[in-house]
Amino acid sequence: MTSRSVRTGRNPADAPWVRTRLRTAPGTAWALALLVLVTSFLAALFPRAVEHQGTEGLRHDITAADAKRSVLELSSPQPGLQIPPLDREAAVRGAALKTIHDKARAAMPAKVRPGADGSSYGFRTSRPMPATDAWLPRPEGIDPQLNYATPSDLRGHATLRSGAWPAVRGLVTEDTDEVQGVVTEATAKALGARVGATVSVPTRAGEHLTVRITGIIAPREPRSTYWSAEPLFRTPALVPEPGTNPPSLDPPRKYWTATVLLPQDAAPALLGSTGEPEMFWRFAPDASGLTAADVPGLRTAIASLEGGPGLVRLRTMAGDNAAFRTGLDQILAGYDTLRTAIEPVVTVAAVGVGAVAAVVLLMTAGLIGGRRREEMALLRARGGSLAGLGGRLLAETAVLAVPAAVLGLLAALPLFGPARPWPSVAGPAVVALLVCVAVPSVTVLPHRRPRLPGARDDLMDTRPSRLRTVAELTALVLAVGAVVGLRRRGTAEGGDLLVSAAPVLVGLIAALVLVRLLPLPLRLASRAVARRRGAIGFLSLARAGRTSAGGALPLLALLLALTTAAFGGSVLTGVSDARDRAATLAVGADARISGLLDAAPLPARLVREVRAADGVRQVAEVQVVTGVPLPLSADGSSMKSTALLGVDPDTYAELARTAGLGTFPADRLRADKGKGKNAVVPVIASPPVAAELGDGPRDLTTPAGDLRVRVAGIVPRTAAVPDRDFLLVDSSVLTRQQTTTLLVAGAPDPKALRATVREAGKDISVRLHAEERAAFVDTPMQRGTRAIYAAAVGVGAGYALLAVLLSLLRTAPERTALLARLRTMGLTSRQGRRLLGLESLPQALPAAFGGVLVGWATIALLAPGVDLAGLALFSGTGAIPPDIAQLRPDAWSLTLPALGVVVLTAGAAAVQAWRAGRRGSITELRSGDPR
Repeated sequence: MTSRSVRTGRNPADAPWVRTRLRTAPGTAWALALLVLVTSFLAALFPRAVEHQGTEGLRHDITAADAKRSVLELSSPQPGLQIPPLDREAAVRGAALKTIHDKARAAMPAKVRPGADGSSYGFRTSRPMPATDAWLPRPEGIDPQLNYATPSDLRGHATLRSGAWPAVRGLVTEDTDEVQGVVTEATAKALGARVGATVSVPTRAGEHLTVRITGIIAPREPRSTYWSAEPLFRTPALVPEPGTNPPSLDPPRKYWTATVLLPQDAAPALLGSTGEPEMFWRFAPDASGLTAADVPGLRTAIASLEGGPGLVRLRTMAGDNAAFRTGLDQILAGYDTLRTAIEPVVTVAAVGVGAVAAVVLLMTAGLIGGRRREEMALLRARGGSLAGLGGRLLAETAVLAVPAAVLGLLAALPLFGPARPWPSVAGPAVVALLVCVAVPSVTVLPHRRPRLPGARDDLMDTRPSRLRTVAELTALVLAVGAVVGLRRRGTAEGGDLLVSAAPVLVGLIAALVLVRLLPLPLRLASRAVARRRGAIGFLSLARAGRTSAGGALPLLALLLALTTAAFGGSVLTGVSDARDRAATLAVGADARISGLLDAAPLPARLVREVRAADGVRQVAEVQVVTGVPLPLSADGSSMKSTALLGVDPDTYAELARTAGLGTFPADRLRADKGKGKNAVVPVIASPPVAAELGDGPRDLTTPAGDLRVRVAGIVPRTAAVPDRDFLLVDSSVLTRQQTTTLLVAGAPDPKALRATVREAGKDISVRLHAEERAAFVDTPMQRGTRAIYAAAVGVGAGYALLAVLLSLLRTAPERTALLARLRTMGLTSRQGRRLLGLESLPQALPAAFGGVLVGWATIALLAPGVDLAGLALFSGTGAIPPDIAQLRPDAWSLTLPALGVVVLTAGAAAVQAWRAGRRGSITELRSGDPR
């Protein structure tokens, strides 16, 4: 490179390269910087969003959990009898317990360490004691069982409704014969307690301690850990009597149990009781500062407190027999289960969008390199080296890319709260590095060897090189390995990046295949159009065939975007469908009305009223008979039972078809009533029952009558008992007929339906499909994941739009020049629009059809390995069959983005033709222009 063309240190008058280039093409520079800034912002934002939804989900799981599970509780038995009485009594008073409380709170895990308001301590009886006072209620003749406790700061957590706060008169000791106490409003109402009433507490000495009720209180925050960690503090319970040996056939009797609250310094009076009193310290975990990254450390700290060095430290404070318990580790285990199910699915979306963004960046680099081809060729002809040109292009690109990436990072940091910095830094760094490497490489490398003037790299004439073939085969092997790995291991077990990149690799293979196959239909179409009159069709196909052979990048970007959109849309649709399906399995219809245990008969009047209710379209009467013994197995070694369902064949078959649960033809179940009592009755059975009964007639003895049955059909599940094995039989052949369950189809008014059922009896239950569906409420992690997936689909669509525009911009000068020259030959504006539109279709149509096929194939290939249960059904109740949450192709997610690509491409071509028609042709018709 000569000194005239390149500035050297000895010629300071020459303008700097970078400044000159940026001033020469400011629009291109700003566009590249903006693209890098937006991509860096998204790359920095994604890990923060994922960590934020994980943190919010963790905090929600801890704060929403029952206080009995989440509380951190330290307990210790009462001081031993070998300790002097005065020391024993001092050890259970409030001052001593507070000292231990302060030390123990400092030993709790730092990430969830509670404040003073989130903890309590005291002395309580660990075993309820019978209260024999005559005024106490005995619903079934059993004395109430009462506990006694001295919780800290009672006045700060309750409001006095009547009477007075309990007080301590003098120094309470183990020998004190009377103390004061209070009960909550709920306890007073259930037990009939009034101010001034007394309760006798049995002691080990055979005497009684009197507790006088001085007041009735109301909890200020009933749902707080103070009151909910031990619910009997707040609300009494009617519990069944413990089982007897031998067991009785009569139902167990019930009795009341509750807690009487005493002042703290009255604790020594409980030392002599028979309730095995113990000291306790409770700490409500404060999850406000907890993040998803703290989970491993928190789990380790809890394990240490439950049975490690942490427990040893606690025992030095509270006594050698102190014990620590919490259900927080179980909450963390549930959180890990959900996160393990969700993260790989999100990673699949992230890899897909990241791949589309990378392709768009490469396309941008290619566009910049194409625009500077003549400049680089001139500099190479004047002696410029590849290294020298590449270095200057690197500096020119870094001046734009690095500040833009930093700005994108800084714009993302304030969002989604505090998070680990390095994942957010890694994304923008990769974006800046990719751009800084891609722009010089794409611009300089094509000039390694001189090119003849006017030489083209046409799609229809280029032959793939050996290196390209090897690269494509390598990508094919990786794609096959990723698909096989995802199908075998699934997303529920986590996975590596190769498995998560399976959809991207499948799209890459499809793009390479399409690029190889595209010349064939173009040649065939060109030959067919060449024989027809008119030049528009021939010119458009000729122009499409002259597209650069490097046009795989736009096609790859579109295929990846369409695959990501189809995969993401199918995931979101699959979540909704899985929840609908799970609700249908739980209810069996739009509404279900059942007698007690599905066995008690329903009143005939209720059946008539439900049929006549507004919104009811269909009612199927079902007789459920459980515990029907099946015939002995072939070897006579075992006997199984099943549920017999008596139904009307026509009504029930229609309902099963509507609900999609075990569809069967009604004629297959209908019994022939003219063959007498010994006729063989056809039945529809679940697979296990059908295997037990075999192919021949079998005799059954049921509470509804004796039957001789033959299996006429097999369905995996049925609406009446979707979670059990069953036999469906025509109810008309049953000797003792009754209706125990109603399956209702339609849209009845829930309030009116419940009112109708309530009037019919108190033991009749109502379950609604809408209510079961509403039970699947998104946790913050699930809601955040769905939002991230929806955003990923939208971002992928945006990059796909940008890919189409970049592809059109790359060929825009040639198209504009072509239109200008053809207009001098008589081409009209309408024909110009048709020409550009038809020219773009050979690229857009393969991308659209290929995107649909690749999206469908990707979902079909990867569906067995994608676990949607955690994302869809984690918040539901009850066991869910594994085949409910399955990934299936969604027609709208496949077709709408593909149609959008075609419409967008045609629209862009039309706009370009319109703009070219309004501009003059002087510039495009310059002599010597290579376009």
